[in-house]
Amino acid sequence: MHENVDELFEQIWKNYLEVTPTALKIHELLGAYEPKNIVNDHIALRTFNHKKIGLDKLAAHFIKVGYKECGEYHFDAKHLYAKHFEHTDPLKPKVFISELLLEKFSSGLQNSIHNLMDQIDERDVLKDNFIYSGRHWELDVKTYDLLLKESEYAAWTAAWGYRANHFTVSINYLNKFNTIQAVNETLKKAGFLLNTSGGEIKGTPEVLLEQSSTLADMYKVKFVDSEVEIPSCFYEFALRYKNDKGELYTGFVPASADKIFESTNTR
Repeated sequence: MHENVDELFEQIWKNYLEVTPTALKIHELLGAYEPKNIVNDHIALRTFNHKKIGLDKLAAHFIKVGYKECGEYHFDAKHLYAKHFEHTDPLKPKVFISELLLEKFSSGLQNSIHNLMDQIDERDVLKDNFIYSGRHWELDVKTYDLLLKESEYAAWTAAWGYRANHFTVSINYLNKFNTIQAVNETLKKAGFLLNTSGGEIKGTPEVLLEQSSTLADMYKVKFVDSEVEIPSCFYEFALRYKNDKGELYTGFVPASADKIFESTNTR
């Protein structure tokens, strides 16, 4: 596992950009106004609650470089469980890891995922690059489509494997933009598509966090039997507010995150 947190995130970022060309364009767009102020608020990763690659297996890679568990979240409608982690250095990105609760789904979906997981070499999970290593199994279009009927999350994770599904611009560190509305308008004027599920802006100052996101890029995935264009990853934007103690809120709001997940839905 990586020993250096900055090196780890540099590799995660490079891997993310490989299938998310829009992210670099947005980074450059905002960077034209804010050349030194593009700070990453958090990244998110997805997995299944399977003994080989459950949430805690992914978290171990971040704990190794100074992260600690700071919060847990439940998404009953999507059958997800999540935790977020923070580094001892508050300027390092937060990490949000979720896992699909397989037991909540049909035997067909469970069997499909278990068949994929059987292909994973458990030694690979411990390797430095596992967090950004992509898919470790063969997947055909029929299986992908069957998963998609029950869970967008399951289908996306089966198709893409292990990589950050988004990075997040912290609006708190921007100088030109001090509202999430201003960021959204700039993105839309430049032609970027936003996730409007639950509204363009998820959250409010009252819950101490406002979020918005682009729709995931469309990118070709190689299945065993064909190559298909499906949603890949997206870019998020977050504005955090101070609590009653005057401290900036560092957690997540389940009702908002629930809608952010839908940035990778098929369309």
